[in-house]
Amino acid sequence: MTIATLPQQPPQAAGEASESELLNCATEALRTRRLAEVAELRLAIQWAIVHGHARGDRDPMVTPGGDGTPAVREHAIPELAMARETHPATTRALLADGLDLVHRFPRTWAVVEAGRCEPWVARKVAVLSRALLSEQVVRVDRAVARAIAGHAPSTVLEIARAKVIEADPETHRAERERSRHERYVRLSRTDEYGYRHIIARITAGDAAWIDAMVDRVADILTTTMGHDHNHDELRSLAMGWLARPLDLLKLLVEHTQPADDKATGEPGEPGEPEQPAWAPDHMAETIDKLCALSARQLARLRGRGRLFVHITDEALRTRTGIARVEGVGPIDITQLTEVLGHADVTVTPVLDLRLRRRSDAYEHPELVKDHVWNQTGGDCFPFTPRSATRDGVDYDHAIPYDDTGPPGQTGPHNSGPLRRSHHRTKTHSGLTTRVVGPGRHLWRTPHGQAFLVDHTGTTRLTADQAAAMTEAIGDGVELYFSTPLGYAPA
Repeated sequence: MTIATLPQQPPQAAGEASESELLNCATEALRTRRLAEVAELRLAIQWAIVHGHARGDRDPMVTPGGDGTPAVREHAIPELAMARETHPATTRALLADGLDLVHRFPRTWAVVEAGRCEPWVARKVAVLSRALLSEQVVRVDRAVARAIAGHAPSTVLEIARAKVIEADPETHRAERERSRHERYVRLSRTDEYGYRHIIARITAGDAAWIDAMVDRVADILTTTMGHDHNHDELRSLAMGWLARPLDLLKLLVEHTQPADDKATGEPGEPGEPEQPAWAPDHMAETIDKLCALSARQLARLRGRGRLFVHITDEALRTRTGIARVEGVGPIDITQLTEVLGHADVTVTPVLDLRLRRRSDAYEHPELVKDHVWNQTGGDCFPFTPRSATRDGVDYDHAIPYDDTGPPGQTGPHNSGPLRRSHHRTKTHSGLTTRVVGPGRHLWRTPHGQAFLVDHTGTTRLTADQAAAMTEAIGDGVELYFSTPLGYAPA
């Protein structure tokens, strides 16, 4: 397989080019970018071809693409991901899309190879069609190949979705039925100001009632907080009240008009029942139970949560600085009250990371896990996001545990937190790791790549630098470089 030669940059400087030349350069730059993405897809496909056969009984094969695409060695994917400086899931998606385009979308792939369309649109079509059988995907390929070079991406994707439904209407109906059970409530990442989005998939009816309640609370807050807040801001504040049912109930009761004060402002009819027809029969009984609860029991209705907050003693003393909340991210210390709210807080003492905690057992004691987690700060796999939580990782021995080996093999000096998939990859794919300092993890791949993962992220190393770091740590020395790792000084 050959790689396309990319066009050279235009010889003219921007100030020397005419308007027509600039427009021509813009068109050429577009084609250059598209062909570069094609070249990346070809490299991924070639890697899949090279690793298309298992190399032993414990070398599993996976099929990232759809029906009719070849299998790939599962443990070959992470090393390609490291070379591309991406997460393995990102590289697996590239492999899947490339294999689908070549084997399932030959007409569309020809348009992509020619640089006549956006490769990402073709990749999206491959994802939308992945569940189809190879004979079913033919009609999608024909329709998309005719449209992808001349229509807007949204139009192409709309055509692809329609053809997917036409190709397999029964599966579409089954997927629609299955989607009814795909309910969720998720949190986005925290932005730089300490705010997050709540994303939920609920029924239209529930959504309408929640929206109405948020609006009702926002209207109340307008009267209690003044009119210097816009309505969207008040609705955002109202969402927070939904998490405090007792406070919410109190707020609603205090701002509920008497029974004879209807929305029209007219008194009710004589003999009209106080309980609305839509109210459940057990409402009065529920209110009586709430009134009978003690203050401690009422407090427990809030629920319990667990937060890991990292903060310095100076920030606590001066009330200025940054706190890092796991699962939330960095926030201004003054925002801690917003995160903790009115909750009862149990403070866990901080760990002294200067201590050398070690265990003779294979299992990591909880105290050692806390030490390793605080020292590393997240999953230590190269190029992986630090979004893992302490309870969502395995604690892996960098140098495998030896039952007949010396004591003290388990500890921060030989441990790194890894998500289960990364732990499995490290165990079976030939990757090796060493802890080369507190929170510093050296990785090496079967083909000689080397990476350092530390508080700065992932940095590529040369083979000599990796060897030097390994030798130094064996002598009890932590090795740092004054020039950027893996790159010669300019």
